[in-house]
Amino acid sequence: MAKRIADAAQARGFTSSAAFIREAIEHELVQTDIATSRNDAEERVAATIEHLAKEVRRVHTAVQAHFAFSDALAKALFTCLPEPAGEVYTQAAARAQYRYERFLRSVGMGIDGDSRAALAELVDRIE
Repeated sequence: MAKRIADAAQARGFTSSAAFIREAIEHELVQTDIATSRNDAEERVAATIEHLAKEVRRVHTAVQAHFAFSDALAKALFTCLPEPAGEVYTQAAARAQYRYERFLRSVGMGIDGDSRAALAELVDRIE
């Protein structure tokens, strides 16, 4: 081992084996610090991703709850509201369409960003 150290020290231009050993130890310590820093950074990134995943799951659950509420409300309205009689059906349908469009505009005013574009697309599909 001593011969290998002496040969490596001489080949790499060190003045002594001790200088070579000191440099090797310093290099190892620096590499260990870099690896530790990298592991710490990876742990922070993983924790951030896990936090974001929890938030996405929470928002997803809230969206499902809102959808279920809206669905139940619509079913109750459709079940309990009577259809208008024959001659006033067309007029009632036109008024309902007008109220529905006002409702969608009102909803759209409360939405920002990409959701507003999605709602506009939905309105376009209905028309």
